[in-house]
Amino acid sequence: MSEQHKVAPVAVITGAGSGIGLGCAVKLAQAGCRIVGVGRSADKLAAMAQALGDPERVLELAVDITADDGPRRIVQAAAERWGRIDFLISNAGVGRPKAVHDTDDAMLDSFLDLMLPGAVPSGARGIAAYAPGVGRDQCHLDLRGTRRHQWWRLCGGKAGLSGLTRHIACQYGAAGVRANDVAPGVIPTEMTQGRLQNEMAVRLNEEMTPHIRMGTVDDVASTVAFLCSPGGSFINGQTIVVDGGWTTTKYLSEFARTADWVARDPAAGG
Repeated sequence: MSEQHKVAPVAVITGAGSGIGLGCAVKLAQAGCRIVGVGRSADKLAAMAQALGDPERVLELAVDITADDGPRRIVQAAAERWGRIDFLISNAGVGRPKAVHDTDDAMLDSFLDLMLPGAVPSGARGIAAYAPGVGRDQCHLDLRGTRRHQWWRLCGGKAGLSGLTRHIACQYGAAGVRANDVAPGVIPTEMTQGRLQNEMAVRLNEEMTPHIRMGTVDDVASTVAFLCSPGGSFINGQTIVVDGGWTTTKYLSEFARTADWVARDPAAGG
């Protein structure tokens, strides 16, 4: 962490009760951070605190970040406990993708409220609430899925996050505030376990990733920890894709290249 910090830095992590959020909490705690773990489930947050093992360095905060007073409550709790916020890891999200024709207005509003103002603290209720707790040499990180999604809510939400993160980097960079995206591939977690039981989803990941294994929570958490370290202190406004090359290559495994292929029938659609 930055040498100018005379005390342990404070990291706010949304969606900290499980999966990648929990992995980030563990990794940043190991790096010396004090952790404000935010989530909807008090039980999961209690398990997170137990995993970190030091009650003096962790604050559990059961808050709905989509609520109007959500960001303010988070900042207020961190300020009352430690008087500062050094790193904001916006990890909260949902894993229920649907096609356009299966989505109604209420579902879209709920999803975008979580993915945009909820995940990236934007607008009057977000940035204004977080800004007083953030000083110089601070870092905002948004964790989002890879860009190669078929579902429109994810595409729209993730594209919005990308633009907002770059806006934060531009608008507040001169004040010492950095903002970056960390874009994982499909990581085995509680949220993705259903998807990874689908044979086609497994094929799409295993046969199109130029790596010998799938990604892990630790891969993502380690990237976040690096961006919060002195080594990452000049990285700003970037998307760091952690997916083994899945997004940027046109890789096909030997099996995929040699398996029997059936030509698509244009009349059948798809």
